[in-house]
Amino acid sequence: MLKKILVFVMLATVAVDCFAGKKSEKTEPVVHLTDEEIYTELQKLALVFETARDNFVEEADEKKMLEAAMNGMLAELDPHSSYLNADDFKDFNDKTQGEFGGLGIQITSDRGAIRVISPIDDTPAARAGIKAGDYIMRIDDEQVFDMTLNQAVKKMKGRPGTKVRLTIMDEDHETKTLTLKRDIIKVKSVKSRVVQLADGDEGSPKIGYVRISEFGATTVKELTDAIKKLEKSKVAGYVLDVRNNPGGYLTAAIGVSDAFLDDGEIVSTRGKEKTDIDRNFAKPGDLTNGKPIVVLINHGSASASEIVAGALQDNGRALVMGSQSFGKGSVQQQKPLGDGTAIHITIARYYTPSGRSIQNEGITPDVQVLQSRVKVLEKRDSDYSEASFKNSLKNEDAKKTKKTKTDDSKSRKDDEDEDDIDFNNLTEEEKDARDYQLQRGISMVIAMTKMQMTVDDRRAIVTAENAEKEQNKAREKLRADAETSEK
Repeated sequence: MLKKILVFVMLATVAVDCFAGKKSEKTEPVVHLTDEEIYTELQKLALVFETARDNFVEEADEKKMLEAAMNGMLAELDPHSSYLNADDFKDFNDKTQGEFGGLGIQITSDRGAIRVISPIDDTPAARAGIKAGDYIMRIDDEQVFDMTLNQAVKKMKGRPGTKVRLTIMDEDHETKTLTLKRDIIKVKSVKSRVVQLADGDEGSPKIGYVRISEFGATTVKELTDAIKKLEKSKVAGYVLDVRNNPGGYLTAAIGVSDAFLDDGEIVSTRGKEKTDIDRNFAKPGDLTNGKPIVVLINHGSASASEIVAGALQDNGRALVMGSQSFGKGSVQQQKPLGDGTAIHITIARYYTPSGRSIQNEGITPDVQVLQSRVKVLEKRDSDYSEASFKNSLKNEDAKKTKKTKTDDSKSRKDDEDEDDIDFNNLTEEEKDARDYQLQRGISMVIAMTKMQMTVDDRRAIVTAENAEKEQNKAREKLRADAETSEK
């Protein structure tokens, strides 16, 4: 009897310690259990399982109970750790290889709720207007509160062509119910094309636009092919768009960063132990030949996207524009358990080259540009200018350009309410023209190209500076030697 009382007191003490730790998680150290205490707790867990199975009012599903216990254990660590049964593990591998079924939506757990990190480009979720930061309240009229990530993903998956209803609450706390048709999600993670300013001159520089929607197994190869193609088009600079990119493979993020860097650190990952540090550096060979780059980010840019933005920002290789990123600075790894199942667990935090941790902070853009709608308030070619004055001096070197008549129908179209526009039916050029952040990014790259010296110019200056330093050292040595001789 005394032994049972002592065990009960011990367990109660452990429970109180754990509860206190949860309330002041940031300041209280973790109270570790001894091997004997862990064994006792595991015995208790087995007792809870047997008691629940034998006394529950309906027939219990033992497998579901045990999977839920393992999921609960891992979910207590952080929002990104979970247990993957055989189906979940297979689905995860299918997804990272570039093709999977479902809605095309990346989600995370947020205090018991399911929140959207971002929809994937050209998927049912993106076409339905689901945004980063939205909360999923119901799936087919079933409440999702305290549902695990894997459970939510399973309910949204299904046979292509079948439908699912999602009740969404946006960041303004407005709710709406959407009916989406499931599809095979084929992820081509990199898209690229040549872009120009919507209201730019025909002779304005061509800019290479590269959109990365997520970081998968084929992303680095797709990016390499895209840059080679754009370089043949003789673009003057690049806009790298990782907005609403939820992340993916760490190796893919390192490879993408390396494509734009000649040297320097890309990212460091730091594990549990102080000595568990892994640093990754760029190899020589900037595929863009030093041309100016603007990286576009927003609050849907997470994980691997933040690695790339932070690496290019800290190395002074690119200007980051947009809004504060998501702030997921942790690395997950799949640990197979040998029977077709695995655990998805956080193993490290990652840091930018300057030593910044992105966890819960995100990347702060160099230039904040919030997505906006812009209405043109003046004509591009005004009738009022120096040229409009009588007897004004002519510019004999000016190129002759055809005057275009103002199209009133076009003006009326520009003034219409954009809420009535079906963006799915717009051309890429029309979408680009309405993307304020992209237009600002393009104009910034153009400005950078006008101010930037060529790579050879920079090398020449560096060489001259080094030569001058060597000459100064030689003069100082001669002066020191002369002073020594006089003494």
